Amino acid sequence: MEAFLDIETTGLGAGSDEITVIGIYHVDGSRSKFVQLVGDRISEESLLEAMRGTSVVYTYNGSRFDLPFIRRRLGVDLERMYDHCDLMYSCWAKELYGGLKGVERQLNIPRRLKEVNGYEAVRLWWRYVNSYDEKALTTLLEYNKEDVVNLKTLRDRLL
Repeated sequence: MEAFLDIETTGLGAGSDEITVIGIYHVDGSRSKFVQLVGDRISEESLLEAMRGTSVVYTYNGSRFDLPFIRRRLGVDLERMYDHCDLMYSCWAKELYGGLKGVERQLNIPRRLKEVNGYEAVRLWWRYVNSYDEKALTTLLEYNKEDVVNLKTLRDRLL
């Protein structure tokens, strides 16, 4: 089973910042399932349970950000446990540069939440935590889901 994975965090420092959302889109032939771990539901145990049955993990810039962040914060080394394909490098091989959203634009992969980016994702989390803003959390979770589902679309276009 394939897993497309993306995380949201409170910042860029794995030593000082926290993971706020882990989104995982499982695809096994024609069957698919989407899982999100959020806030205090994020743990080594919940991540390993969510990854059960996975053979390969796809990320975008996951080699440099998502997987080291997970390893540092949760003690789970997904690169050792599963085959990993960082789609950013596949994009570079086809001269597609930029962040995930930039590559999506170059390949005409649609995105509904065009105004949300990584910086805004951090702000949405803190609005939820500090003001109990459920709409902010809903937007953050939709953004993460769009990232994860679009990873599969990107993989299908590249490979």
